[in-house]
Amino acid sequence: MHIKLFSKQTRIIENQFPSVMLKGIGQIMLQESVYTGLLFLIGIFYGSLEMGIAVLLASCCGTITARVLKYDKIEIAQGIYGFNAALVGAGLAFYFKPVLVLWLAVVIGSILAVVIQHWFNRKRIPVYTLPFIVVCWFFIYILENVFLAPRTVSLNTVIDSKPYAVFALRGFGQVIFQESLFAGVVFFIGVFVSSPIRAVYGLFGGLAAGFIAAFYNASTQEIMMGLFSYNAVLCAIVFAGNRVINIVWTFIAVVLSVFIGFTMNNYQFIPLTFPFVAATCTVLIMQKLLSKYFSFKTYQ
Repeated sequence: MHIKLFSKQTRIIENQFPSVMLKGIGQIMLQESVYTGLLFLIGIFYGSLEMGIAVLLASCCGTITARVLKYDKIEIAQGIYGFNAALVGAGLAFYFKPVLVLWLAVVIGSILAVVIQHWFNRKRIPVYTLPFIVVCWFFIYILENVFLAPRTVSLNTVIDSKPYAVFALRGFGQVIFQESLFAGVVFFIGVFVSSPIRAVYGLFGGLAAGFIAAFYNASTQEIMMGLFSYNAVLCAIVFAGNRVINIVWTFIAVVLSVFIGFTMNNYQFIPLTFPFVAATCTVLIMQKLLSKYFSFKTYQ
């Protein structure tokens, strides 16, 4: 009886607004965990106060939007409508200084990201961070060319002058625009407390991506900064599992993400997490085709 009561109280606490927001932040790396979201938030605030505030604001706006529009309550409670919004806040705060137009863009962008995501959810199309990508690309263009908002950094890749050998961990940090090793370690721990196997897969995915990028003579500094690893980290988290086939799919997705990211950099596109989305969706299509035509069990 006491166990049931505790379980009920726990569910009530987890469905409260702050918990839902933290779950949404944790869902950036596909983790439905309050503790993961809290650790992510610590890493973000460590790197940038403005970005931390932007992430909180965006996550709050995204969650409120989902509730006002009466989206699925279970999905809201899981933080599904928080992670794309949170990424919009992080992305815009990374590229632009904290002026009034930035905060307006964060609010509007987070709302748009939620609406776009809901449309894909209704169609049962897994697009992961695509709403964030589309919204962020749009507002980067608008803020730079229409509102002439002051940028914090160049729209080209930011390179730290101090390379670190632990580029896979830094790849975890780069998922949410964090360059510091501290943030990378905290983010890794955040995933690990929720799902150890996904954290380990992410680490090895980031390592593999760095070695593949080095094989194709990518910039050493960019590799060491984790800029070729962060999309691979996300790919590995998606396909993590305890079967050999999971390793195969993870490797394919990682290779694709590096190739797509490398190509986008060469053509001066801002990659964000598009290589992750493109690579993951490609592998999911491959799995579906194999399952359909060869009766092959492709996933976990």
